[in-house]
Amino acid sequence: MHRRLVTSLAACFVVGLVAAGCTSRDDSTSAKTITTSRPTTSSSGATTAADLAAVNVKLTKLAELERPTAMTIRPGDATLYITEKVGRVRAIRNKALDPKPVLDIRSLVNSTGNEQGLLGIAYSPDGSKLYAHYSNGNGDTRVDEYAVNAAGAVDKASRRQVLAQAQPQPNHNGGDLAFGPDGMLYIGLGDGGSAGDQGPGHVSGGNGQSLGTLLGKILRIDPTPGAGRAYTIPADNPFVSTPGARPEIWSYGLRNPWRFSWDTSTGDLWIGDVGQNAWEEVDLATKASGGGRGVNFGWNVWEGTHRYRDGEARRAVLPVFDYSHDGGNCAVTGGYVYRGSRIPALRGAYLFADYCAGQLRALAAKDGKVVQDRALPVRSPAIASFGQDAAGELYVLSDQGAVSRVDPA
Repeated sequence: MHRRLVTSLAACFVVGLVAAGCTSRDDSTSAKTITTSRPTTSSSGATTAADLAAVNVKLTKLAELERPTAMTIRPGDATLYITEKVGRVRAIRNKALDPKPVLDIRSLVNSTGNEQGLLGIAYSPDGSKLYAHYSNGNGDTRVDEYAVNAAGAVDKASRRQVLAQAQPQPNHNGGDLAFGPDGMLYIGLGDGGSAGDQGPGHVSGGNGQSLGTLLGKILRIDPTPGAGRAYTIPADNPFVSTPGARPEIWSYGLRNPWRFSWDTSTGDLWIGDVGQNAWEEVDLATKASGGGRGVNFGWNVWEGTHRYRDGEARRAVLPVFDYSHDGGNCAVTGGYVYRGSRIPALRGAYLFADYCAGQLRALAAKDGKVVQDRALPVRSPAIASFGQDAAGELYVLSDQGAVSRVDPA
């Protein structure tokens, strides 16, 4: 279902995967480019304004799935692995969809809510483990680990629970997970759902601003068991020694981080964080500035670069880019920096989209600031996620089913 026609609060909660944060209120103005509030350093290979002006792309459909939500690759394997919201992992090999699922955990997954289901997938850096991020039968978040043999077959019986998080509402579950350039596992969690961040003490920042909860955060863990836990806390995590803080936290002040990724050339971290009433945001944490280590991205005091409520978000780092709900926008879908070879003019640009508007957009950044934003001349309905293969080429996943590759037009 296409969401450009969503006009009421009730409709927002009925018709999609990632935009449940929208409301009937629209007090936004025109979209604009803005910069982070702390210094960052230049990223190598940044796209220039002249490059983006020359970009011309198209989408080549590869397969049709049941509400695809995420894509990953396994080291040393050309297969594209894609999650379906209902609880299956599917494989596209040699441009063809394998009819047999790689993993089927529908019996574990609650996919009844639009923001519930099997939401994320990642392979360990050596390819020997598969990690799944999903909503269980009670609607709570689970991250499980599965053993993978040398041929790539997943042992379903090897399932081991790595992380469990209660979810007070069926929306804002985050759902992303990925291994970073440092080999650690990063996990995205939303603020607990409803609207306005209704966590304990929400009048002073809610879950997003609280270091005492995993909600509204990006976490960083080593999934290897240790010290009586199902995972190990990296010793250099920012809040390991902070009283009352959860040591798993890497970044905080997030509403619903719907897809984060690292530039494979620079190591910079990009985050698409879904907004509330009026503004969607893209966050950038350069490698030189710490890659998001201990960063407060401002929610629920800030929505994009705009005040959402009174209060203090300590040392908040504002987005590198935000845009309004004008023109049919409703929820950002974070993507990737393009590092492929087939579209030279796009190389170094961050590609993302809005779920409702369905138009691909590219950002060119230099010295930690966006120097150009261009809406590319191609659309896809209900863009739920992006993917990147080993060659740096990008893929678009539609909530309506299509999995497509971004090709030169």
